[in-house]
Amino acid sequence: MPYDGLPAPVMTLAEVESVARAAHAAQRDKAGRPYVEHLEAVAEGVRARGGGCELIAAAWLHDAVEDGVLSAEWLAAAALTQRTKDVVRAVTKRPAEQPQAYAERILATEGARLVKAADLAHNADPRRLAVLDEPTARRLTRKYAAMRQYLGITAENPDIPGIPDIPDIPGIPETSTTSDD
Repeated sequence: MPYDGLPAPVMTLAEVESVARAAHAAQRDKAGRPYVEHLEAVAEGVRARGGGCELIAAAWLHDAVEDGVLSAEWLAAAALTQRTKDVVRAVTKRPAEQPQAYAERILATEGARLVKAADLAHNADPRRLAVLDEPTARRLTRKYAAMRQYLGITAENPDIPGIPDIPDIPGIPETSTTSDD
């Protein structure tokens, strides 16, 4: 906390989105599409599932450390809430990490399951999988289904009902997370 007793400022959603877009600008997904389209879809998925600003910010950054486009040191020093940082760390898969251990960390971190549910929903979108070669699409479908099972995300609860409505927090103004471009 700064010496004046006021909380340190945090990045707005627009600033987080800008950082994420710049960090992932050169990346493409498995189908050759700009990777930022995935980030935008996950952020919108979190919003649609009732996630507040802290979780939407985590959605924009959910792959940044794992993909190596932002460092763990950047995340630690970033002007983000502790909750956002914790969720990003929780959904960052570690090298050689077993899926069950990964799922346990997600489940142990408040809000991480919601972000991962939105990530899995977009990753498993049949329209995205349809453009991949058959073996890759089958492998990913099995991988995503297994992770949904570990996290308790079923057809009956794909949007994770029961997650409380998280109020917006001071310092993270609500802004659009979609571009008009």
